[in-house]
Amino acid sequence: MTLLDRGDRVGDRLVVDRPLGEGAFAEVYRVRHDFLGRQAMKLFKRVTSWEETHELLGEARLLTTLGHPNIIRVFDAGTVETPRGLRGFFTMEYVAGGSLERLVAAYRPAVPTAPAVEVTEQIASGLAVAHAHDPPIVHRDLTLANVLVGYDGDGMRVRIGDFGLAKHVDPFTRRAGAQGTYAFMAPEVLRGGGSSCASDVWAVGVIGYLLLTNHFPYHDGGPFVPHSTARFRTRLPPPSHYNDDVDAELDRIVLAALEPDPDRRTATAGLLAEALRERRAARAADPTRARRAPRDDGPERVVRPPSDRARRLVDQALALSRVPGDLYRAADLLEEAVNLSPTLRHAHLHRLTLWRRGVTM
Repeated sequence: MTLLDRGDRVGDRLVVDRPLGEGAFAEVYRVRHDFLGRQAMKLFKRVTSWEETHELLGEARLLTTLGHPNIIRVFDAGTVETPRGLRGFFTMEYVAGGSLERLVAAYRPAVPTAPAVEVTEQIASGLAVAHAHDPPIVHRDLTLANVLVGYDGDGMRVRIGDFGLAKHVDPFTRRAGAQGTYAFMAPEVLRGGGSSCASDVWAVGVIGYLLLTNHFPYHDGGPFVPHSTARFRTRLPPPSHYNDDVDAELDRIVLAALEPDPDRRTATAGLLAEALRERRAARAADPTRARRAPRDDGPERVVRPPSDRARRLVDQALALSRVPGDLYRAADLLEEAVNLSPTLRHAHLHRLTLWRRGVTM
């Protein structure tokens, strides 16, 4: 049972639309602002004093210092009375497309190389802003669920969210306490060595490898064993082992982010983003580098037909786009649809980017 129900008001301007999900510490809702439209709201589960609420809202305060297109924006913060007591909340951007989990689920056996690299580069670019602070801010819990995929007038735009475990590193040791999700934890974090910029880079590398290959690196498919690091002694196959479209430079960049020794790993997200930008620029300057002869034994990509829900979302979006003043709602529905189906993404992405610019077809 959620803390708030559809139609509940939060302050003078916000109305709860529907729940979006929940974690161990908070529930997330889609809410409607009377003037600004749809937003997402993170509502903390704990009953707290004002001092505790102020501490919990540290995530919101931290996010206001990290202004970047690839980091979720915060709009407001405060407290609200619920049937189970006072709770702290903050509101942020609503991304209709959902998390990377949805994008990954839509593709088999792997996300196509171009969008996979674009997602990875944008994550690294946003995270670089946090790593550039003095002392650096480390996220400590980058996962598929904490990266949101939306679209604006220029195309795909990734936002890093859930900075609830983010923390400044110690200015002397350059590390913070170990936190996060086992599947995305670097070897030194699992050993209790603490988190650093390099361990954040590891998590970005895990995401990139997973998008390109549909495999977790250094993992045989069984359950992850907490604090076990034996698997990192095996040789990691490059992404091209699973994906014919991955070139040698992309192999090098991803493997450098997944170097088990943190002293040999790409040190910061800024350096990772720079390497991916340089690769993109080199391929644009020399189109022959972008071509790779396909192998006969490469995996066959399975393109599933759009689900009934995805088709309904498209129909609703097209109908709403013809209603004056409802283009932003139509774009949200279409954004959900294109992240549910590669077929619909191919058919409607151009339309979606135009709608985000306020242009109808």
